[in-house]
Amino acid sequence: MLRKSYPYYLANKPVFANEDLEVTDKYGGEVATRVALADEQAINLAIEAAVAAEKPMRKMAAYQRQKVLQHCVERFTSRYDELAQSLCIEAGKPIKDSRGEVDRLIETFRIAAEESVRFGGDYMPLDRSPRTSGYISVTKRVPVGACSFIAPFNFPLNLAAHKVAPALAVGCPFVLKPASLTPLGALIIGETLAETDLPVGAFSILPCHREGARLFTEDDRLKLLSFTGSPQVGWELKKKAGKKKVILELGGNAACIVDEDANLDEAVSRIIIGAFYQSGQSCIGVQRIMIHEKIYAAFREKLLDATRKLQMGDPRHEDTFIGPMISEKEAMRLESWIHSAIEGGATLLCGGERKGAFLPATLLENVSSEEKICREEAFGPVAVLSSFAGFDKALVEVNNSRFGLQAGIFTRDIYKAHLAWNELEVGGVIIGDIPSWRADQMPYGGVKDSGLGREGICYAMEDMSEIRLLVLRNV
Repeated sequence: MLRKSYPYYLANKPVFANEDLEVTDKYGGEVATRVALADEQAINLAIEAAVAAEKPMRKMAAYQRQKVLQHCVERFTSRYDELAQSLCIEAGKPIKDSRGEVDRLIETFRIAAEESVRFGGDYMPLDRSPRTSGYISVTKRVPVGACSFIAPFNFPLNLAAHKVAPALAVGCPFVLKPASLTPLGALIIGETLAETDLPVGAFSILPCHREGARLFTEDDRLKLLSFTGSPQVGWELKKKAGKKKVILELGGNAACIVDEDANLDEAVSRIIIGAFYQSGQSCIGVQRIMIHEKIYAAFREKLLDATRKLQMGDPRHEDTFIGPMISEKEAMRLESWIHSAIEGGATLLCGGERKGAFLPATLLENVSSEEKICREEAFGPVAVLSSFAGFDKALVEVNNSRFGLQAGIFTRDIYKAHLAWNELEVGGVIIGDIPSWRADQMPYGGVKDSGLGREGICYAMEDMSEIRLLVLRNV
């Protein structure tokens, strides 16, 4: 299904500059296709074109921007199977999960199409004192200008969409660097945008190596940088970004509390997804599971039974739940964290033994909070169980992390739900479900080392625009 090679997109046009970037089938390991790799000269030309496109993009009427986004919805729908299959190959994502991501890609662009025609400003009366009587003010939102986007490998379609779609909705030209490991989804988005009447320079999609991506961060012609990836890289990029706005969606080691009144079967079924969906490679994947001591033994047995039943194998097969991690290197890293925890006194309940890039669904208990598997972001199919006696202490333990993205709470007590919402140092609290739950229109982002700012179409559109004030003296 994949073509022999793919171009990058420079100022709306495909460029078959070379075939230097090999994209591997993450299951078999062989080269699946080749992609043109951008050099610094191409990146510079793309930024130059994006800056030149600022004015024509700003002048596009809302209905014209909406038409572009609606075209994307229609074309992604017609290319549904192609998108899912390419994602399954380039990311090693099980085919059911790949289809789910295509669904979200379409939904994200659909939301952006709706918001593009109702994104506006405010009227504010000013006559609160004699000095300001006779004046009124109105505000409108104007595009911030050329934007720089750097997207990760784990959701190469939908996380690129959360940058591209709001930019188009608000009228910002952009340059996008997709992850070198998974560039195909972004390039198909580029191919789709190239079918529209966007102004020349409205978009460039440029796979490149990290060491060649300096201009994406440092070029002062760019007005905003939106980065999704690791905290180590994200905070370093912020230091180099200069005066531009910076939005960071970084890591997490999300916690999930299962209180004594929870429905155990329901909690287990959701936590299985939260911890092991797409091999745990999600920044809001369930990593720390805190269970009330009264139900700990029963919950553990149910969770163990469900985890052992998960099928690991070829992501093309419909019954596969656990596919390969993105690389053998990442699987080896996580395996070493598991072994370190066991050597430190932890109990391995299931899983733990790597085969190439495959790591089976793994559960641990009695893990020291100082172990990396608790302190850092696992980003793989591993979760740690612990028990608690008091809900307050469980909340303290959730906060005992340098991350703060989302948390999940299984409780039927509304007072505990509000207490969690008030006390947890996270960007979002999910009651009755896992921290991995996300709707694409909601504000999504974290605090502490989990990042800056919020995604979600309306919230991203706010970041990609500036308030412009008009004051009228009407006397």
